Amino acid sequence: MRQSLLYLAVGWMTLMSGCGFHLRGQASLPAALATPYLEASDHYTPLHAALEARLRAAGAKLATDPATASAVIHLHKDETGRELLSVSARNTPGEFEVYYTVEYSVSAGGSDLLAHQRVTLTRDFSYDETAVLAKEHEEQSLRAALADELAGLMLRRLAAL
Repeated sequence: MRQSLLYLAVGWMTLMSGCGFHLRGQASLPAALATPYLEASDHYTPLHAALEARLRAAGAKLATDPATASAVIHLHKDETGRELLSVSARNTPGEFEVYYTVEYSVSAGGSDLLAHQRVTLTRDFSYDETAVLAKEHEEQSLRAALADELAGLMLRRLAAL
């Protein structure tokens, strides 16, 4: 039994490698972003933390001062919130939409490497007034997931520079 599972796993890996499949690794950053400085009005947002983590994972050494940085990533807007989507017949909330918006640009040596960009992601979630704490936790989890997804989108755009 154990040997047949081993053969199955080896066969599966051989098929997957033969077709050109490979796991997506970290985005490689251009040399201009080797030591970026992350300029933001609030350094304690979920997006800021996710972007810092992704930049470090891609091999960037974050600068502590914009004067020593190879490039500056300007976070002009880092905003999250929720909007009501639907109400029930009893006039209680039924669904909300959580959104996360970021506006950013990248400059190096006085020139723009990436012009002003705006990206907004949204997710819907149902609301249940009998499970308020659980729904608040779900909303916070959605915000963190949106921030991580936005950081990934930003890093892919930065890697394309």
